[in-house]
Amino acid sequence: MNKIISVLLIIISLSSCSEYQKALKSEDLALKNKVANEMYDKGKYTKAIRIYEQIVPAYRGKPNAERLFYMFSKSYYNTKQYYLAGYQFESFASNYPKSEKREEAAFLSAECFYRLSPRYSLDQTDTEKALTKLQKFIDTYPDSEYLTKANEYVKELREKLEKKAFEIAKQYYTISDHRLEYNAALTALDNFISDYPGTPFKEEALFLKFSTAYKLAMNSVQYKKEDRLNFAKTTYNSFTKFKSDSEFKDKADQMLATIDKELQQFSK
Repeated sequence: MNKIISVLLIIISLSSCSEYQKALKSEDLALKNKVANEMYDKGKYTKAIRIYEQIVPAYRGKPNAERLFYMFSKSYYNTKQYYLAGYQFESFASNYPKSEKREEAAFLSAECFYRLSPRYSLDQTDTEKALTKLQKFIDTYPDSEYLTKANEYVKELREKLEKKAFEIAKQYYTISDHRLEYNAALTALDNFISDYPGTPFKEEALFLKFSTAYKLAMNSVQYKKEDRLNFAKTTYNSFTKFKSDSEFKDKADQMLATIDKELQQFSK
């Protein structure tokens, strides 16, 4: 009995492969469309794509091709070809404005760019694109069933951009070893704090700003030292006002004690 079932499965499989190969070589658009849809329904998206790519040009612009273009786009998505899927979903949403799948297509197009967003240390062009497309989707479909997920993606991408910006500012601090570089680090940290006032990296950024101001003051020429020591104290106050129980507090207090000691020479 098991042998009979195995033979039947082999025959069905060979028949399916034969039909697929026939469709690939055929000039019959209806046959190609039928077999491609069968491959799609079976989850064989790569095979479906091969046929869809053959027939899409012939159907482009035709109102009765809505289902075909949706399945073509979804096949790219399901095989994680996100650049192609994003483009196809965007095209679908534009070409079929009355489709019941338009909202989903608009979301999936934006989601494709979210999935293309690289880790924070790399170029963030795709992250910026994803944010733009997700925001457009949120503005266009404020009551969408995908709204929660879209907002989650936006939050995650913004945090990634913040992380990127913080690491760039932090790099200025790390490489600074003379007065000009201290000033560049202060500017970079100031810009970061100004651009991202609600960032989770604010505590560390404020500490690094104080630490940079401290280094600048301690390495200053004498006639500029007092002003720079006082400026460093100001940055310390901003830091502790923001986070009085910071993990960096002990280290900051040690530097403040040194600043106060240095300032004594100017009070005499």
